[in-house]
Amino acid sequence: MNNYYLAAEQITKKFGRRLIFKDLNFKFQKNGIYGITGINGSGKSTLIKIIGGIISPSSGKVIHQFNKENINSENLHDNLGFVAPYLIMYEEFSAWENLEHISKIRGINFNTELFNSLMEDFLLLDRKNDLVKTYSSGMKQRLKFIFALMHSPKILLLDEPTSNLDDAGKESVYKIIKREGQDKIVVIASNENSDLDLCDIKLKLQDFKL
Repeated sequence: MNNYYLAAEQITKKFGRRLIFKDLNFKFQKNGIYGITGINGSGKSTLIKIIGGIISPSSGKVIHQFNKENINSENLHDNLGFVAPYLIMYEEFSAWENLEHISKIRGINFNTELFNSLMEDFLLLDRKNDLVKTYSSGMKQRLKFIFALMHSPKILLLDEPTSNLDDAGKESVYKIIKREGQDKIVVIASNENSDLDLCDIKLKLQDFKL
């Protein structure tokens, strides 16, 4: 049982005079898959970055708790996995070298068995020693999932998770998302119907624009 609790209290975000969303509230306290939906430019990426502690809200707060203990911002990255098209990888390294390097940065043991399993899950095992710069955009997107899962996070944040993926790539990703949603909170920001079909609850950003 993953005793994680995620909540937003009166979150408002503005860029200058432009209001992105106002007085946004939610509570995610059960394992499952949750969606953030809205048209392009509605603030989906902004909200998931706020949840992940990458940017701050203009007002309000996000609460992360595990076993009823608050997780402070300094330790948040140890507890969450984050996937987004705009994340940068070391293109001059192989996928395996990326995993070695990021393991050192995160201060975790290099888990060969886990990493091989993840590479196989995301259809990359036979390319693990190839330089990332030789990967297609879809392969890079799948590799980002491995980076997000390599430290066994307690919560998973996915911004446009199937960006650049073909049907086979989507199938492999959806299989893992469903699996992860059984024992942790997974949050998906997307306007793709096939992504949102996975979600038990959907947060519609157009409801927080006034």
